[in-house]
Amino acid sequence: MTGDFSHEQLQYCFPSSNASCIKAQLGVWINFALYLLFALGMLVTILGNSVVIVSICHFKHLHSPTNVLILSLAVVDLLVGVIVMPVSAIRTVTGCWFYGEDFCLLHSSLDVFLTTISIFHLVCIAVDRHQAICNPLHYSRKITMSVAVMMVCISWALAAVFSYGLFYSKANIAGLEDYMASINCLGSCFLLLNPLWGILDSMICFFFPCTVMVCLYTQIFFVAKVHVRKIGDMSNCSHDRGRGGLIRQSECKAAKILGIVLGAYIVCWMPYFINSIIDTYTGFSTPAAILEANFWLGYFNSTLNPIIYALFYPSFKKSFHCIITLKIFSSNSSNMNVSV
Repeated sequence: MTGDFSHEQLQYCFPSSNASCIKAQLGVWINFALYLLFALGMLVTILGNSVVIVSICHFKHLHSPTNVLILSLAVVDLLVGVIVMPVSAIRTVTGCWFYGEDFCLLHSSLDVFLTTISIFHLVCIAVDRHQAICNPLHYSRKITMSVAVMMVCISWALAAVFSYGLFYSKANIAGLEDYMASINCLGSCFLLLNPLWGILDSMICFFFPCTVMVCLYTQIFFVAKVHVRKIGDMSNCSHDRGRGGLIRQSECKAAKILGIVLGAYIVCWMPYFINSIIDTYTGFSTPAAILEANFWLGYFNSTLNPIIYALFYPSFKKSFHCIITLKIFSSNSSNMNVSV
C-alpha cells in the first residue's frame, strides 16, 4: 500500500485489531471480474475432473494402467478445485487471510502437496508411455494394473512426506525469522522458502522431473516415428499392418495427448518456480499481484487437463458425451467401446 492513501481510506482485514493487515483495494468492478473468473475456473475444474473420474470408473474400455494414473491425477486436480481454489480466491481478491495460522500452514502445505503429486504422476505417465512404445512386447507384463496402483500410492506418499515434512518442520523458513517478524500482521499468510529450499523445491518438484519427462517423450516420439515409417513399409503383410499398426498408432496418439498434458503443466507452473528461486535472492521483492498471478496460472492447470482429454482423447470424448447426455444410466453403458 502506497502513502497516497490517507488513514481514513485504508481498510483493514480485522478493523478491531491495531495489528491487522491492510486490505487490497482493487475496485468493485475488478473484484467482481476476479471473483467471476475464479468461480468459472473452479466450476470447470470440479465438473471436468469429476467427469474424468466417473468416466474411468464407469466405462470398462477405460480400465487400463495408464488411466489409473490419469484417474489419480484427476482426483488431485479435483482437490485443487474444491479445497485450494476457494480460499485462495478470497485471499487474492481481499489481500487478507481470515482463517488463522494453523489453516494457513495446512493450506500452504496442501498446495505444495498437490503440486508435487501432479508432477510425480506425470513422471509415472511418461514412464508408462515410454514402456508402451519403446518396449511394447514386454509392456503388458511390466506395467500392470497393480503396478499402476503402486505408482499412485508411492507418488502420494512421497509428496506427503516432502510437503508436510518441509512445512511442519519449518525448515522452509529457517533463517527468515527477522524478515517474517518485519512483515507479520493479523490476516497474512505467506508461502515462504529460504534460499536453500527455494532451489531444492524447484529442482525436486519441477525442473528435474520435467527434464526427465522431456527426455522420455523425446525418445517416445523418435521411436514412434520409426514405428510409423516401418508400418508404412509393411505392404506385404496386411494382417500385421492392420492389427499391429492400429495398436501402435493408438499408443502413439495417447503419448501425444499426454505430452500435451505435460506441456500444459510446464507452461502453467514454470513462472511460479522460476520466480520462487529469484524471489529468495531478491529479498522477496516480487509484487503481490505477480505472485497471485503465478499461483492462479498454476491452479488453472487443473482446469486445463480435463479440457485436453475432452478435445483430443477420442475415448474420453465419447465418454464425456455419454455422461452429459445421461446415456450413462442405460444398462449397457459401461460396456461402450470406442477406439482411442
